[in-house]
This record gives sequence, C-alpha cells and structure tokens, in this order.
Amino acid sequence: MPGAPLQYLTDELNKLREQKLYQKLRILETEQRPVARFDGREVINLSSNNYLGLTTHPKLKQRALEAIEKWGVGSGAVRTIAGTMTLHMALEEKIAKFKHVEASVVFQSGFTANAGTVQAILGREDVIISDELNHASLIDGCRLSRAEIKVFPHKDVEACEKILKEIQNHSGHKLLITDGVFSMDGDIAPLPGLVELAEKYGCIMMIDDAHASGVLGRNGRGTVDHYDLHGRVDIQVGTLSKAIGALGGYVCSTRDAIEFLYHRARPFLFSTSHPPSVAATCIAAFEVLEEEPQLIEKLWANTRFFKAGLKKLGFNTGMSETPITPVIVGDAALAHEFSRQLFAEGVFAQSLGFPTVPHGKARIRTIVTATHTEAEMSQALQILEKVAKKLGII
Repeated sequence: MPGAPLQYLTDELNKLREQKLYQKLRILETEQRPVARFDGREVINLSSNNYLGLTTHPKLKQRALEAIEKWGVGSGAVRTIAGTMTLHMALEEKIAKFKHVEASVVFQSGFTANAGTVQAILGREDVIISDELNHASLIDGCRLSRAEIKVFPHKDVEACEKILKEIQNHSGHKLLITDGVFSMDGDIAPLPGLVELAEKYGCIMMIDDAHASGVLGRNGRGTVDHYDLHGRVDIQVGTLSKAIGALGGYVCSTRDAIEFLYHRARPFLFSTSHPPSVAATCIAAFEVLEEEPQLIEKLWANTRFFKAGLKKLGFNTGMSETPITPVIVGDAALAHEFSRQLFAEGVFAQSLGFPTVPHGKARIRTIVTATHTEAEMSQALQILEKVAKKLGII
C-alpha cells in the first residue's frame, strides 16, 4: 500500500515544532489600527505596514462605498480583455502625475509588479546586477527572466562597480536593481551612487520602492524624490498595500515601457483587475498624501520617539533609518519566544528568522505608524523592556 505522498511536509512541520520555529497565523478581528484585537486579545500593534493609518481613513472608506454602488464589486475580467475600467486608467494617471513620470501600470500586488516586470523585460542573453538583500519578489523575477544574475554585497557601491567593469562589454541588456528601503533592516539604498553607475555603464536602473512609498520624499513620493533623482531612474515599482492602505502594486516608467508591459507582463495579462472599490480607494489615498502632509510628519515624529526609546533600553536596531526598526536577537528560537511573550503581555511584534533573514540575524520587526499615540508607544517600550530582561536579551 503506497504511503501518504505529502507526509514529508508533515515531517518538516514537526521539525519546525521541535526547533521551536513553528509559527501560527495571528488572526486580526478588528480594523487594522495601532491597538487591535488579534486572536481574541487587544494588543499594541507594531507589525502593520499601515504607515499612515489609511486603512481606516474616512475619505478612503467613503470612496470605496461609492465605487461599489456605482460600479459593483468586481471588474469581471483581466485588463487586456474586458477588465480595464475608467477607474483603473484614472488611478494610473494619478500615480504617474504623482511620481513625475510619463506613465504607470497597476498590478495585483507589489510582488507581481516586481516579478512580472523583470521577467518581461529581460531574457537569457541579459545580465542583472542585484543587491544581496533585495526583496524576494525581485529575486524571483530575476530567476524567472533566466538572465545571468550577479549579486553585490549590501549597499556596496564599489563592489557593484567592480562587477559592472567585468561585464561592461557584455552584448546583452544590463539591469541594475535595488530596493529603495530594505524591508527587513529599514535602511535606505545608496541610490545616487547606483544611478551614477547605471549611467556610466549603460544599465537600466530599477528600484523597488515599496517601503518608501508614502514614507520618503515630498508627500511620500519615494526614494527617487528623496534624493532628487527624477528622470534618472528608468523603472520605479511601488505598492498600494502599505502606506497607501489598500491593495496592489504599480510600475512607473516611460509610456513605451508601460505599453510593453501591457503585452508581456504575465501577472498583468493573466490576473483579473482590481475591484472598483480598491481602485477608487487608491485614488483617494494619493489625494490624502497631497492634502495631508501632516500624516507623514507624524509618522517620522513617532519613529524618532520610538527608536530613541529602543536605543536607550540597549536594543540592537541594526542599520535602520526608517520606520522599519528591527530588534535583532540573533537566535531564531529566542526571537520567536520573545515575540510570543510580548504578545502575551500586550504587544504584537512579529519575529523573523531564516529564510526571511540570514542565519544568526533573527529579530522582531517593529513599525510604528502615524496613528500611534505617545502613550501607546511608551507602554510598548515598557513591555519590550520587561520581556527582554526576562529572556536575557538586554
């Protein structure tokens, strides 16, 4: 009698349990707010990407309701058949104007925007030069393209140039690619230096700005605006599911590049387009970025307050320069136990270990938002201190 074909997966899960690395999904039972109920417990939420609190912004909620009443709950088709609505075009025009580029296209997620774009524009004869800590979606896109991949040490511009010198006579296209803000460490890419290299060696310059969208630059326009590099980055990818508060990703580039993605980007070609309520919500979110800059100012004020508190307590926050602030523990089992005990005390800060981060660099990852109060942040710091001392982390 044949054995169970999926038993090996059960065995692998049991190994994770034995190593104390098994994690269950936390279930959110309320709106995504600074204090929310997960698994029946009210906790201070330090694990959300809802940087500006837009998931519950009244303007966004109202636009979603209006869109449902006018256009229904779904688009009913992929964009290239019958699923391109006036709302989708309005959103893409809004994004392009906001980012100061010729055109943009919206994907179903930031992950598919990255993976689908890299796969579409490159082939076997091409070369990709990639930061070693780039997001998984970029890594997958690079692999799917079948281009040759050359990885340079994190943020090492000199090492990047060494690679470019070695391949400068390569006959294929060259893509230099980096995150804008790195999602696990919260540090910012050395974009000016990379842009200069791209121009010097004839590379396409691409940036994944998911965690910079709505956070860095004027009104949250991202890393390109932060460094004043408009017109010098060929492809910008952003997200609609973090600071924007809804769902999706987008790519900004030249009009011809976007038209090409219409024809060749597989996630765009084979996925049903955004529901009207989501598209309308995203348009409203970009309006809020322009009309309420105080939200971004508050986000950064809260970030400074919380980082200072963590450092005063003696926590290792690594290279963080943004609201993404890791508390690095090292051992994965210890990081997971830290997270579990924090939750029991009233703070939700998710633990992360390999393969999300390298071996020996496990951490809890914290993000404060524009809508956290100083009292909530102070209480979170007190709980972090209590649990960390109990576990011998500080």
